[in-house]
Amino acid sequence: MTHHVILGAGPAGVIAAETIRKLSAQDSITVIGDEPEPSYSRMAIPYLLMGNIDERGTYLRKSPTHFEDLKIKVLQARVQSVQSAAKTIAFTSGETLAYDTLLIATGSHPVSPPIPGIQSEGVHTCWTLADARAIAERAMPGARVLQLGAGFIGCIIMEALTARGVHLSVVEMGDRMVPRMMGPTAGGMIRDWCESKGVEVFTGTRVESIEPGTPLNVKLSNGTTMQADLVISAAGVRPAIGFLEHSGITCLLGVLTDEHLQTNVPGVFAAGDCAEAFDKVSGKTMVSAIQPNAAEQARIAAANMVAFAQGRPAQADLNGVTQINVLDTLGLISASFGDWQGTPGCDHVELTDKASGRHLSLRFQDDVMVGCNAVGWTEHIGVMRGLVEGQIKLGAWKDKLMQDPTRLVEAYQASALGQGDWSGADARKR
Repeated sequence: MTHHVILGAGPAGVIAAETIRKLSAQDSITVIGDEPEPSYSRMAIPYLLMGNIDERGTYLRKSPTHFEDLKIKVLQARVQSVQSAAKTIAFTSGETLAYDTLLIATGSHPVSPPIPGIQSEGVHTCWTLADARAIAERAMPGARVLQLGAGFIGCIIMEALTARGVHLSVVEMGDRMVPRMMGPTAGGMIRDWCESKGVEVFTGTRVESIEPGTPLNVKLSNGTTMQADLVISAAGVRPAIGFLEHSGITCLLGVLTDEHLQTNVPGVFAAGDCAEAFDKVSGKTMVSAIQPNAAEQARIAAANMVAFAQGRPAQADLNGVTQINVLDTLGLISASFGDWQGTPGCDHVELTDKASGRHLSLRFQDDVMVGCNAVGWTEHIGVMRGLVEGQIKLGAWKDKLMQDPTRLVEAYQASALGQGDWSGADARKR
């Protein structure tokens, strides 16, 4: 009987385990997580802090006997190392576990910036349920909260904090909010929106030190010293792959995989936020830390783990990984798809209406839209994703979009759905 071991009990690990069980009723499956709680979604933590759900609302599977019913063993343990040649895993407890196939789905961990005092009492990340409990204790109405970081995760946390009625200040070392998702115009519009909602925002600013105490004294690079009852560090995340250092498994930014989600070691696969897979739009490998990609990768990796164990060829391929970000910042919807910054020599068109809070930026390589940014253009989000992910050849519609980028729906219908050009003279002929 084959033993499939899954490192990581988040969305990717859970979906992979369930997929393996669907494909193989008899194989042994072990899921290993390092937190005491049942498997949960980190993306639900802001809703927990808002009071929209309780902790059970974050759980990925509601039945307490879900994994037992599927004959999936779940262990709480911390992995120290993987010996791929011996097909064993070593835990910090000193115990070991053998496997036949292995899935690395350990996700990400928060980055701890090198700031004096970052480990002080009252400074927290917002990544685990334990973090959420600690934040809830301090983020009471009227509390002074300073958030370090205004990236994607930071903006989601911001929504929860403002809902709790705190006095919120945000410090971002980049020159704009969400700098890895938005260009200068879009990032500036998100900042203006946040400030209009009562959030104090410092961009191009670093936290230089945090002095312990009640309150915390936070020194900024602009010369300001602020007092805070709570500091939240949302300075980004990195793949949790340190335990693979001497494993023989190739890692770059994440665990490097092929189109089957298999690593350089046969029988070892990776999925989710720790996996580095090929992006068909940019033509490069990348880590795309979003839950839809994690779910797709988990299903593909699981199918191929079963096939590998049975001596059959890989059963599923990853079509590609595209950067997909849709963000709600205090009610302002923004989106970023694909190579939104473009490449040298690519064509670019922008449309900005600051009065109505709308911005659109499209990037083209020849007649293919390879990336885009949008603020406030909610009606176009699905079409933008379809054009970028599908690498749709726009033909004459590329020039029409360069003239009027709002005609995305027409461009998609004409190019992707084969409905022809129903505008202008062409429509009148019909």
